Amino acid sequence: MTTTAILSTDYPTLHLWRRGKVRDVYDLGHALLFVATDRISAYDVIMDQPIPGKGGILTAFSLFWFQQLKDIVPNHLITADVDQYPIDCAPYREELRGRSMLVRKTTPLAIECVARGYLAGSGWKEYQASRTVCGVPLPEGLMQSSRLPKPIFTPATKAEEGHDINITFHEAAQIVGSDVAEQARSLTLQLYSAAAAIAEQRGIIIADTKFEFGHDEHGKLILIDEALTPDSSRFWLASAWQPGKETQNFDKQFLRDYLESTGWDKTPPPPPLPTGVIEGTAAKYQEALERLVR
Repeated sequence: MTTTAILSTDYPTLHLWRRGKVRDVYDLGHALLFVATDRISAYDVIMDQPIPGKGGILTAFSLFWFQQLKDIVPNHLITADVDQYPIDCAPYREELRGRSMLVRKTTPLAIECVARGYLAGSGWKEYQASRTVCGVPLPEGLMQSSRLPKPIFTPATKAEEGHDINITFHEAAQIVGSDVAEQARSLTLQLYSAAAAIAEQRGIIIADTKFEFGHDEHGKLILIDEALTPDSSRFWLASAWQPGKETQNFDKQFLRDYLESTGWDKTPPPPPLPTGVIEGTAAKYQEALERLVR
């Protein structure tokens, strides 16, 4: 894996299909090439400075979890071995090494599939107002960071720009159909429960996480995009967890806390990131990788 921080990729002989907040996706015809850059976003705004090594860390997380969870649901990974990539990728092999995946094409679901096992973030805010999270009723007396009686499925819309919006299961079913929504909910909760058990053995709580699914060429629902990374999950240190308090984290919260302290209005352009914040964020991601993927 290259040690040079990559904010954006440029492979002139490959067809750039889209740039996401973190990944640049190239259409190779029979497959897609996912390249995880070192970009980082917060509040749906991409920061101007990259986090060195982040793309490699995200890729390592996804590869680990794809392997761990493949018996629950197949995933879109073909290979992450750059030496097995199509010949068209050869000029970029060293830059791609360690931060890319060759994946199957699918038709993605038009919803985000979120599993929550603890009360945090937007779920905590909604609970305080209505004792629900995405329309799921929860008991009285829960506190910030409380463990839920059982994990819940809380879907969200996919926004090309701006924030994803939490929706109810009924609303998700209206978007993707009842049968597909039921299947997505079942798979999401199975994946979360299995991953949470693995992480707990390693001293990490997965408070919540987001999955994406797509239909393959046979119409089968498979796991796509990334899986259980610090970008798509809340990772907490289990030994420090205590209901009613914020818990030591290994995700983007370190960056969010800094941004909150600046008074930034969460619209572009973002404030510049001090060296300490860049290095601190990189250290959080690296520690999460070392604790979980070992």
